[in-house]
Amino acid sequence: MGLRKSKKTGFKKYSILPGFGLTMGYTMLYLSILVLLPLSMIIFYSSQMSWPEFWDTVLDPRVVASYKLSFGASLAAGVINMVFGVLLAWVLVRYSFPGKKIIDGLVDLPFALPTAVAGIALTTVYAPNGWVGSLLGFKVVFTPIGVVIALTFIGLPFVVRMVQPVLQSLEKEVEEASASLGASRFQTFRRIIFPEVLPAALAGFTLAFARSLGEYGSVVFISGNMPLKTEITPLLIMTKLEQYDYAGATAIAAVMLVTSFMLLFIINFIQWWTNRKFISH
Repeated sequence: MGLRKSKKTGFKKYSILPGFGLTMGYTMLYLSILVLLPLSMIIFYSSQMSWPEFWDTVLDPRVVASYKLSFGASLAAGVINMVFGVLLAWVLVRYSFPGKKIIDGLVDLPFALPTAVAGIALTTVYAPNGWVGSLLGFKVVFTPIGVVIALTFIGLPFVVRMVQPVLQSLEKEVEEASASLGASRFQTFRRIIFPEVLPAALAGFTLAFARSLGEYGSVVFISGNMPLKTEITPLLIMTKLEQYDYAGATAIAAVMLVTSFMLLFIINFIQWWTNRKFISH
C-alpha cells in the first residue's frame, strides 16, 4: 500500500525503514546552519553598500586582476589535473610495480598536508636557487605559473580518487573482446574506456576547480602577492577584513560566489550532457 502511495504522489520512494521526516529535517537544519546561513550573510553585508559603491569595489582594476588570476589559474590547474590525474589513476589500477602502495599513499598527501607547509615547500623547491627552479630556464616563484603549480598540487587527489574506482570496476574481458573483434587500441579506448572514465574525470575536475578557487595558504607564499600581477582574490578579501572593510570584503566574496556558482553549473551541465550522450549511444 505504501508502494502504491509513493507511486501516486511521486514524493518519495517506498522504504521499509521509517524516519524520512526526521532525517529530512536534520538534513535541512544541517545545511541551513553550515551553508545557507553563512552565504546569506555575504549577500546581507554586501547589500548595505549602494550600487555605485558596490560596482566601484568589485570593478577596481586590482580586484579585476585578482579575478582573472584566481579563475584562470584554477581552470588551468583543473585541466592539468584532469589529464594527468587520469594517467596516474590508470597506472595505479592497471599496473603492478615496486613502490606502488607508497605512490598511492602519496596521492593523498595534499589532503593531509597543511596548506602553509605546502606553500613553503613549493616555494623552496621552485625558487631560483631551489632543486627544480635552478634547472629551469624561466622564473616560477612570484609568477602566475607558480600559482598554477600550487593549485595543481592541492587539486590532484580529487581527480585520481574519482577515476580510480571507475577503472577498477571496468572488466578487462570487455576490452579483450573488443580486441578479438578487430578493434584497435585507440578504438577500444575511445568506445569502451573513455565513455566510462569521462564522467568521473569531469567530477574530479569540478572538485579540483572548486577547491582551487578558495585556496589561500599554499598560494600566498609562492605567488609573492604583487598587486595586479600575482595577487589572488582570497588574499584581497583577507586584506579588506584586516582593514575592517566588511562591506567591501563581502562584495568581492559575493562576486566570487555568483561566478563560481555559474561556472560550476555549466560544468555540471556538461557532465550531465556527456552522461546522457554516451548512455544514449
